[in-house]
Amino acid sequence: MVAGIAHEINNPVSFISGNLTHARRYFQDLLDLVQIYQKTYPEPKPYIQQLIDEIDLNFLVDDWLKLMDSMQVGAQRIKEFVLSLRNFSRLNEEDLKSVDIHEGIDNSLLILQHRLKSKDDLDAIQVIKDYGQLPQVTCYASQLNQVFMNLLSNAIDALENQPEPRVITIRTQVSSKSNAQNSKQTTLNCTNTNQYLKINSQNGESIIIKIADNGIGMSQDIQQKIFDPFFTTKPVGSGTGLGLSISHQIIVEKHKGKLSCLSVLGQGTEFIIEIPLI
Repeated sequence: MVAGIAHEINNPVSFISGNLTHARRYFQDLLDLVQIYQKTYPEPKPYIQQLIDEIDLNFLVDDWLKLMDSMQVGAQRIKEFVLSLRNFSRLNEEDLKSVDIHEGIDNSLLILQHRLKSKDDLDAIQVIKDYGQLPQVTCYASQLNQVFMNLLSNAIDALENQPEPRVITIRTQVSSKSNAQNSKQTTLNCTNTNQYLKINSQNGESIIIKIADNGIGMSQDIQQKIFDPFFTTKPVGSGTGLGLSISHQIIVEKHKGKLSCLSVLGQGTEFIIEIPLI
């Protein structure tokens, strides 16, 4: 469906974008003609001068050029958004394929950009990217993008009505079995050692993706239920309770990885994705 929508949007936008180039050239030709008339007939007849004053010709010419630039920028932004939708859906890539994980995350952020902007008296939600050097990852790209979308949407939900600063932090890295097991660092300042994720990739190396927010966090009781189908803490009508359950299924069953959650009340929540390198 997403790919179909992107295709339907792309056709008229491409038509508009292409015609803007011709419209700009045609207007410039007409403007050149008007300027020649002004030089040839420096003293126009009263009714012509009256029309020039009424339409404010100098302002019209100046503003038209600004309008053209604005429309061109708008059309380009729509084309970039459509490209992100197509990359995000990747419906033609149902098989395993090597992809750039960062591209998938960035496309998801672009789609959610309207939710990150300032709202009422609150500044925009800040997104901090701490990207490591990742190899191409063999995965089901469309489904993995769905996981990114779910986790980022949840992070935005957690911060939507929170006081500033509102921050989402995204970290990526390659982790081997040995150094991941010895690591005791997370985005959150957890004091309970049982909360630390212990990586145990069968293939020795894994891609680690951490998405954290500095919201109000979750209790231990809620953390134990978040991956259950239909469980949600959102108001009725605001969520189906399937997003995290589906994400867990995609990571664990489709990619043989792990999806874990670390959360501390009053400090925030961090979701950690592990995808073994094939």
